[in-house]
Amino acid sequence: MSKFIVLLNLIIFSLNSCGMGADARKVPTDPRERVKKNIEEGRGFRLMDMGGNKNRAGVFEFASSNELWRASLDTIDFMPLASVNYSGGIIITDWYSADSGNDSIKISIRFLTNEVRSDALNIKVFNRNCKTQYNCIISEKSGNLTQELKSKILKTAAIYTEREKDKNFKPYAGKGFESPKN
Repeated sequence: MSKFIVLLNLIIFSLNSCGMGADARKVPTDPRERVKKNIEEGRGFRLMDMGGNKNRAGVFEFASSNELWRASLDTIDFMPLASVNYSGGIIITDWYSADSGNDSIKISIRFLTNEVRSDALNIKVFNRNCKTQYNCIISEKSGNLTQELKSKILKTAAIYTEREKDKNFKPYAGKGFESPKN
């Protein structure tokens, strides 16, 4: 009887490894394409990834590589920051006053895209006028300051983009490309 139980367990374990099979329409016939597909879907492994970060969820590109982000921080670097969230795409300054008067401003910069273009930023400037410490009127400031900030940030980001292109430029020195003969 014990031989029967051992044999039954052996059969069950060996049949357990049998899968339902793969759909031949979804599996490439070329072995290199199969390997590529398996690795892209996370079913393979790469020797270069050994010991690395196995869970890549939540990994964001470092903020210093985003020219628009850097230009925004450089433009408002004289102001104290209240909240900065790269993954959320927002920078909010604290209240700032150049003098010891009753007026102060707060700037909110929201990033709508990472591309350097005129509609990439939503900038709001708020004005706070305080009669006493707890008697303040806060309003959104409309005027040239918002446009000046946007213009300055976009110009600075364009300069950073050009510098990055110049730094990474490498002329193509490979064979196989022939210019047309006149």
